[in-house]
Amino acid sequence: MGRLSVIGNISRDRPRYPDRTTHEQLGGAALLVALAAVRAGMPAAPVSVVGDDLAHLPGTVNPEGLEWSALDVQPGATASFSLEYDAAGGLVSVVTDYGVAARGTEHALRHIEAHRDDAYHLCCRRPLDIAALLDALAARTGRFSVDFFLPSAHELIPRAVPWLDRAATVFVNMSECRLLAEAVDIATLPELVITDGPRGARVLVHGVPKVASAPPVPVNGEVTGAGDTLAGTYLAHRNSGAAPDIALAAGVAAASAHLRSDPLPVPAPRQPRSS
Repeated sequence: MGRLSVIGNISRDRPRYPDRTTHEQLGGAALLVALAAVRAGMPAAPVSVVGDDLAHLPGTVNPEGLEWSALDVQPGATASFSLEYDAAGGLVSVVTDYGVAARGTEHALRHIEAHRDDAYHLCCRRPLDIAALLDALAARTGRFSVDFFLPSAHELIPRAVPWLDRAATVFVNMSECRLLAEAVDIATLPELVITDGPRGARVLVHGVPKVASAPPVPVNGEVTGAGDTLAGTYLAHRNSGAAPDIALAAGVAAASAHLRSDPLPVPAPRQPRSS
């Protein structure tokens, strides 16, 4: 099957909900997509830059199949996101401190050059230079996919347009899909996965609806990362040769399970053993 290299952020996230509950958790699309791919049977490597506050991450988050060789630890703070959600699970606002993630583009370009045989997924997020990364992926690798994040999608989707028809799969939610349709002819996209929260997801092939899948029972829970979980699971199944209907059903099921699961805690540094 090969390895999935996931380019994007790893972050310290603090979601906040209408009932005022909040907590700090480990997040970032690169990590969550990679973890989902690993759970679905595909080795995956987050291609990310973190600060020395998460230098211990490889020793504390290490399920079988997750590779940390593409993690770059730099002096400084890891990216952090404060995310506010409404009662329906919609993202209302984001406050961001990118920290050392500002160095992520150069790190990812070096990784692409050195690992051309990997499958790639690009999480199109600030502060990455997605035009430079998509140009490198289209020129140097055989298969890549992309997703977006609503707060920056209005800016980054137009930047991505010249390369989207070469992406194996594009992932968007309904709001992002409207922005995408304004920027590009959907019929030019080989495969488009559109998610719609608890109503499930569907796959379009060159603009033609092919398959849809919905969770058997809508679930309320930890919204952050559900879309990333669907994407990573879907990609693992597609890269193993599964048809879109099989991959989508697995992705929707994994996203539903994510909603019922506890968020990833920010791991504490390991304490040195006393002599």
